Amino acid sequence: MHGNVWEWCADHWHDNYIGAPTDGSAWLYDNHSDNKVYNQENYGLLRGGSWLSGPEYCRSRSRNYYNPALWLDIDASVGFRVVCGCAWTP
Repeated sequence: MHGNVWEWCADHWHDNYIGAPTDGSAWLYDNHSDNKVYNQENYGLLRGGSWLSGPEYCRSRSRNYYNPALWLDIDASVGFRVVCGCAWTP
């Protein structure tokens, strides 16, 4: 479901995918191989667009960033989705 609210992701915001983990884990580190945790002051990563977004932003590929400390005070278009992992058999 896209376009309901921008969804918070576990990853921190990065300008591009250079140096991103390739194992599917969240990108929480400045340098993934060194396990150096990113500065907590960094912006959070949002995906998927919201009810305020134009149609071109209501898709998984759409990325944005936001200061996690401020979003509750000023933006009703940001939220999260509850998910449940399930077993997967190759």
